[in-house]
Amino acid sequence: MARLLSMFLLSLVLAAPVSAQDGPGLPETDRSATGGATTLEDILARQRGEEVDNAYRRNATGDDHRPPEAAEALGPLGGLSDSEVWRDLRFNDADVTVSAGGDPARVLVQDRGMWWQQFREGPLARYGAWLLGATLVLLALFFLVRGRIRIDGEKTGHTVTRFQFIERFSHWLMAGSFILLALTGLITLFGRKLLIPAFGKAAFADVAMASKWLHNNVAWAFMLGLVMAFVLWVVHNLPDRTDLKWLAQGGGIFSKGKHPPAKKFNAGQKLIFWAVTLLGASVAASGLSLLFPFELPMFAKTFAILNDTGLPQLLGLGTLPETLAPHEEMQYAQLWHSIVAFILMAIILAHIYIGSVGMEGAFDAMGSGQVEEQWAREHHSLWLEELEEKERSAPDGKSTPAE
Repeated sequence: MARLLSMFLLSLVLAAPVSAQDGPGLPETDRSATGGATTLEDILARQRGEEVDNAYRRNATGDDHRPPEAAEALGPLGGLSDSEVWRDLRFNDADVTVSAGGDPARVLVQDRGMWWQQFREGPLARYGAWLLGATLVLLALFFLVRGRIRIDGEKTGHTVTRFQFIERFSHWLMAGSFILLALTGLITLFGRKLLIPAFGKAAFADVAMASKWLHNNVAWAFMLGLVMAFVLWVVHNLPDRTDLKWLAQGGGIFSKGKHPPAKKFNAGQKLIFWAVTLLGASVAASGLSLLFPFELPMFAKTFAILNDTGLPQLLGLGTLPETLAPHEEMQYAQLWHSIVAFILMAIILAHIYIGSVGMEGAFDAMGSGQVEEQWAREHHSLWLEELEEKERSAPDGKSTPAE
């Protein structure tokens, strides 16, 4: 379900520029000036990733009224002219045999690289930077207006165990690896424009190589932390009625002294949990596809499923491409990987803010694992009541750590 949702969101972003193909219903291009051959506008449209009617090229197989002996004399390739051979290669119709490389090696001409590069260096980088910048600005404005969320009541001097060591380990494994992945990913995307002018090509080459190595290997730590966090906390993050009241009151972060009741995780934390779980799983899946090139194609099959639902047509996207070259699969995987990563980075920035400077006592939960009792009473009162009830019912009268 998560994969289907992820791919559907991707289709909304990337479905417009699809592969050049035979396009019934497309406006006819005036090619009289070139005698029916490709025009400059045809070339520019393909480079922009626009849909182009290629029937005039695919079907241009020569003069059918030509005598057979003339056709045989066209070239040294058994009656096929060089242009016809290249035409077959262009449309993947040639009978190509390769000694190694499999299906990817059989695709000799694939012109989607231009569109991929333009999208990556243009809208992806531009809107991704705007998203992160806007997130930081909004968090700064919120801090100036609201200030730090303090513990309202008098501190008791007693602490309760908020998270066990294994929980904190999984959190920091996931968090630390994600920060490294985010930094190295940003270096890969923006390094050429920002780092080369500042430090030169030689220095950037070393940084880029190190970033690539870190990104590829730290990814495994992130996936391990993601799985551990899901197993440890999924039971505590299932929705319940208390979440509605918490959301109705905005979690009490907009008004001082008003803290809605919450269990171990409040509604806001649950939203973060599920966002990180689903988006993290999606970015991990596309990352695995990139780590093992051409081995894990995902998009053509997903596009076919979406077409069967009728949603792309309902949204005016037309029919999504169901036949993709192996290289196109990798291009879609890289773009989707980056798009989801930008969204996840924005969410994590907000999470880091509220867990550090945004709320007094919040960092202790993942720092030492011990939180001030009054903090727990204000922000997770139902959870604290459960702990106190377990403590009273314990045979030896000792306190029960958080679960």
